[in-house]
Amino acid sequence: MMLPELVAIWWPSGGEWIVILVVALLLFGKRLPEVARSLGKGIVEFKKGIKGIEDEVDRQEYEPPKRYEAPKQAPTGQEPPAQGTQPSNPDAPKA
Repeated sequence: MMLPELVAIWWPSGGEWIVILVVALLLFGKRLPEVARSLGKGIVEFKKGIKGIEDEVDRQEYEPPKRYEAPKQAPTGQEPPAQGTQPSNPDAPKA
């Protein structure tokens, strides 16, 4: 037997759906609208998440790849010595 045939055999028919709804009404009673509302909010949040992921994938597909640029050297706090002079040594004794 194929899987779709098995699902068709065990899928509830019209009368079985009524029994399922009556049992759900008895179990949840007054909380049933609250449960349905929470389920609806969960589905909406799930769809928003999926949409966000799809948008991000689409955006990545159409953006050209970014070129890598080497980072610039951070300043060391000292300026390079002027031409024709020797660099000063901060540890040398002053005259």
